[in-house]
Amino acid sequence: MIGMLTGSVTVIGTDEVILDVNGVGYLVKCSGRTLSTLVVGTSATLHIETHVREQAITLFGFADEEIRAWFVKLQSVQKVGPKAALAILDVLSPADILSAASLEDKTAFSRANGVGPALASRIVVELSGKPPPLGRGFSATLQNSTVAGAPSADMGLQKDATSALVNLGIDHAQAMRAVAHALQADEGLNLNALVKAALKELSR
Repeated sequence: MIGMLTGSVTVIGTDEVILDVNGVGYLVKCSGRTLSTLVVGTSATLHIETHVREQAITLFGFADEEIRAWFVKLQSVQKVGPKAALAILDVLSPADILSAASLEDKTAFSRANGVGPALASRIVVELSGKPPPLGRGFSATLQNSTVAGAPSADMGLQKDATSALVNLGIDHAQAMRAVAHALQADEGLNLNALVKAALKELSR
């Protein structure tokens, strides 16, 4: 299996890119968000998810490991395939997905092309209260690479605040929801302020 490719961007299509790795051109399916980070003639690193089917082997590429992990996580929801997962990642960042699931915001998922109200509801039900995917455990250098597209700072802040609330004995799903509500009200909070604001949410 291919886990990562680094090479020269040769061609950028509507939903795919050809990456030249030592003279071999790999055709990689990508979301529009990932494609927007690529430039023809420059070097790029893509985190790869390989799908093997009876008639084809398809490579899906992502700007960072966190997004690839969410691509896999989304497909754990019944009736969400690669196309729908890519569409969701086109309109929502990992932090947005976590917040939308915590807030049970079906409309956010419905913004993705091909995701109707019924599927959006299913996604919310199956992801709400669940922790974010861990990914393949690559080094922090690779996961936080600003060249490949660093994970959202809000995502890390949400994780830390949720963890702090769980350590106080609060249910994980309730903690995630309270943190998401607090961040929605004020995105400029630091960790301590966010935890306090989330506790206020829980006391209402």
